[in-house]
Amino acid sequence: MIETHETIDEFLARHSSDVEELIRKAAAKEILPRWRRLGEHDVDLKSGPHDLVTDADRDAELYLTGELATLLPGSVVVGEEAVHANPASYEAIQGDTPVWIVDPVDGTRQFVRGETGFCTLVALAVHGVVHASWTYAPVREQFATAVRGRGALLDGEPLRAGSPEPGRDLRVATSHPDYTTDEQKRALLGLWTEGVAPRSCGSAGLEYLAIACGESDATAFSWEAAWDHAAGLLLVEEAGGTHLTRAGLPFSVRGGNTLPFTAARDEATARRVVELLSRDAPGERERPGIS
Repeated sequence: MIETHETIDEFLARHSSDVEELIRKAAAKEILPRWRRLGEHDVDLKSGPHDLVTDADRDAELYLTGELATLLPGSVVVGEEAVHANPASYEAIQGDTPVWIVDPVDGTRQFVRGETGFCTLVALAVHGVVHASWTYAPVREQFATAVRGRGALLDGEPLRAGSPEPGRDLRVATSHPDYTTDEQKRALLGLWTEGVAPRSCGSAGLEYLAIACGESDATAFSWEAAWDHAAGLLLVEEAGGTHLTRAGLPFSVRGGNTLPFTAARDEATARRVVELLSRDAPGERERPGIS
């Protein structure tokens, strides 16, 4: 529990491991028992056929909401499922109160299919600045953490994103076309060019982890939901990477970003991706899945 006059940095120095333990407990209690055991009644649609929610999402978020708010009195929790039920609750990110940003199951489609590519994401932000993040892929037994100014770790080992190998195509994970506007589709078409190997993304949190590990080079994402990006963007930053919007500015979890935006292993790669996203795509250029 935070003490009077304790700063966020002091709180994190004392309690970062406690947050990790809470996330592990949420996964063990609410998520893993349902993995590959979901029935039809356990899965619902939200905005469309690719936007799913399960009992694991709801119950893990409820558990984390109660525990995190207790750990840091005076803080609020902005969770994906709570915001779906009450969109106005998202406005807490705009305030001055410490905010826990939670995605209980990032990669719900993969979770529903019984795949391993899902994770739990938690970030702690104050005044729109993300101070710490936790990324847990329980089936893969991977736990990544980052604290602003203190670096990034994967299972206790330092993470360094490095830079792409010269002469190799850039590996870029992109938004699914179902979640893009016509203008964003045209922007993403700029990536279908020599020297770039784009593909549709999976779990956003795991895509950011892949960049922080140097296994992927960049993202090109077209949506702003803070629970998908807050944890991963800090992880990439603290591993030595960066992120930029099409306006050439860092992505803000408070919104108002010029989309699509990128996170990348280094600044040169980020600027290259933004350049490609910003050029006018010829009308005849198409690829399967984008029109």
